Amino acid sequence: MTTNICLVGIGKIAIDQHVPAIKGCNDWALAATVSRSGTVEGVPAFKDFDQLLTDRSDIPVISLCLPPVPRFEYAAKAIAAGRHVMLEKPPGATLAEIHELERMAQDAGVTLFATWHSRAAKAVQPAKEWLSDKTITKAHINWKEDVHKWHPGQDWVFEPGGMGVFDPGINALSIITEILPFEMRLQKAQLTYPANRDTPIAAEMAWSGNVTGDFDWRQTGPQSWDITVETTAGTLDVKEGGTRLFLDGDEQDTGNLGEYPHLYKQMKSLVESGTSDVDLRPMVHVSDAFTLGKRVSTDPFDF
Repeated sequence: MTTNICLVGIGKIAIDQHVPAIKGCNDWALAATVSRSGTVEGVPAFKDFDQLLTDRSDIPVISLCLPPVPRFEYAAKAIAAGRHVMLEKPPGATLAEIHELERMAQDAGVTLFATWHSRAAKAVQPAKEWLSDKTITKAHINWKEDVHKWHPGQDWVFEPGGMGVFDPGINALSIITEILPFEMRLQKAQLTYPANRDTPIAAEMAWSGNVTGDFDWRQTGPQSWDITVETTAGTLDVKEGGTRLFLDGDEQDTGNLGEYPHLYKQMKSLVESGTSDVDLRPMVHVSDAFTLGKRVSTDPFDF
């Protein structure tokens, strides 16, 4: 059965990922969009979210692709109107507001799905299965990319709530918290801030369990989205953002379902079963980094 869905926030991530995933799946019909400027050809467009909720009672599911800071208000309105809500990552600007949305959704009897798209990458679940019974001796995240390429001119990522390098870095955290068979605890961190910015451009982190991570938004040339886990049974590498899996250097076959089609398939299942999925562990590690992290300054950054 096809379910109507509305996309709110028609920016790059919505156009590049959400729209193709929805249109490529028989489970969903993109029935409307809400955005100050963006539209999707052939889809009714609203500029006012309240009007959408009033006029389109036939749309039971709202997918929010807005930046984290304004997301809470939209999600709260949607839940109050009895709509199921799907949240782009990170699910909000603070942990407290996501806990509040979770309580609201439970009281309203609707689904809340805090998505982590990198967890849906094709190598992640096979990696989790392989590691489930292994003795892990060491793990390292190497997550380095060029902010000029992936967030060109998007100053909001360096503003309070924008998360800085943790905007991509939380993807790595979503993967490692999924694949490791134990919970890790942040022990120390160093965050590097441009002199003219409010969020970090780089971070070094160390957790319990001999887990470490390097995150940097100043990478040029080849980009690095890799996690290496050493075990007594061999070494596992999850490469290219979770899309490729290697065991002792040999690449494994992991299938071909894309991240966002997988997320929308999962959202359909959650709605049909009347359940929610709100795992905040990746966001907790970011919050802990801001709490424990030593702040160091570097040169000013401008796009």
